Amino acid sequence: MIDELIKSCGGLTSIEIIDKMLEVESMIGDLPDAKFGDDTCPLIHSFADGLYVREIFMPKGMLIVSALHKTSYPFFVLVGDLSVITQDGLVRIKAPYYSMTEAGTKRILYINEDTHWITVHATDEKDVDLIRETITAKCYNDLPDHVKEALQLKDRERDLVCHSQ
Repeated sequence: MIDELIKSCGGLTSIEIIDKMLEVESMIGDLPDAKFGDDTCPLIHSFADGLYVREIFMPKGMLIVSALHKTSYPFFVLVGDLSVITQDGLVRIKAPYYSMTEAGTKRILYINEDTHWITVHATDEKDVDLIRETITAKCYNDLPDHVKEALQLKDRERDLVCHSQ
């Protein structure tokens, strides 16, 4: 499935890739072994002054659809190798690696090797459920207007629903 998805994203616009990702997410959701949310992989939650640190371990061979992100924040891949599709296309990430997640990002990840991924979010909140509501959106229409404009989704007539929420 991932090979077909990777090939099908070549030459597509950002909006076409978003549509393709939502289609794949829906197909994955129909599989009997599909898991959603934080039960998918082990998580560790840590807090510091004004920071929430979220650690996730993703085992080799998993296909994961991420949440849709409302905010920008740094992420770090400490160990691992994974193929990642976003609205910007495909990248291969090999640890050690760090980058920024931009608001409006949704990912499909194929885990090539066991991967340890960490995100850091600015917040004074300590309730993980409330943090999740603040930093993720259930659908593209729930993103802040400036993010929808940047993604060229502001005037889309149909709802771009994310199925994993």
